[in-house]
Amino acid sequence: MLEILEAGPPSYGHWRAIVQAAAFAAIVAMASAAPASARTMKLVALGDSLTAGYGVAPGKAFPDQLEAALKARGWDVTVVNAGVSGDTAEDGLARWDWAVPADADALIVELGANDMLRGLPPEATKQTLAAVLDRAKAAHLPTLLAGMRAAPNLGAGYDKAFDAIYPALAESRGAILYPFFLEGVAGDPKLNQLDGLHPTPAGVAVIVGRILPAVEALLGRTKR
Repeated sequence: MLEILEAGPPSYGHWRAIVQAAAFAAIVAMASAAPASARTMKLVALGDSLTAGYGVAPGKAFPDQLEAALKARGWDVTVVNAGVSGDTAEDGLARWDWAVPADADALIVELGANDMLRGLPPEATKQTLAAVLDRAKAAHLPTLLAGMRAAPNLGAGYDKAFDAIYPALAESRGAILYPFFLEGVAGDPKLNQLDGLHPTPAGVAVIVGRILPAVEALLGRTKR
């Protein structure tokens, strides 16, 4: 105690150094505790002409309208249009490496309609889609599988086998299932182009409105 009194009170410069050191330590602690800055999520839509936007104006395709709807609900997300008109499930699998970027956060798989229209064996389509989902799982990508239904003119046996593909794969691969991509649109002349197969922009809007809850559930599975 005597030594402290003899040394006299700390100088102004000494106190200033102590305060500055304490302030610096507080800033470092706050920076360490703060969460990482938010990053825009990347949602990839891997599909055929229904995704690509066949016959609709730029900005009106499914990925564009989906992105706008998600942003309106507060999601910071970019939806990548990885749709190619005419693609079968096998075509989609073949272009995985360049169609699905390594920094993707989630995936929508919309494939199989052209397999059905060409009458390809349902079991072959199932195996290919299984391979797509396995690639997604290996990449740790939460996935939504958009289902398709067979046209009635292909016969009851084909319809049963094809329609069963999507629920079976979603269950076995842990994907979110949206049972029928064209729900509420298929067969409605007001929502389809003259070919009766591809939705108009208004039809796409219906699809987006119906699938939106499932897509939000998908984004909720991402690690942000």
